[in-house]
Amino acid sequence: MADALIVAALVLTAFMATAVVLTRDPARQAIVLSGYGLALAILFLLLQAPDVAMSQTAVGTVVVPLIVILAIHAIRRHHTREPDRRGRE
Repeated sequence: MADALIVAALVLTAFMATAVVLTRDPARQAIVLSGYGLALAILFLLLQAPDVAMSQTAVGTVVVPLIVILAIHAIRRHHTREPDRRGRE
């Protein structure tokens, strides 16, 4: 039974990794990346590495996608800002 769960988690992880690569929009890719981090955390938990699973949950599921979303927001805000009177931003 444990082997079947590990195989299922490996398949889920491979599927989520492929989904991250095939997603074109960076904002959506960050959301899919969060799902990929969760799939990895489940895999680590099934492989009896709870400390690694907790770290993966915190970093891969929450922190990295949040940083990516904030960076995308900052870049889009910077590019839509109107130049001042001298022609500079």
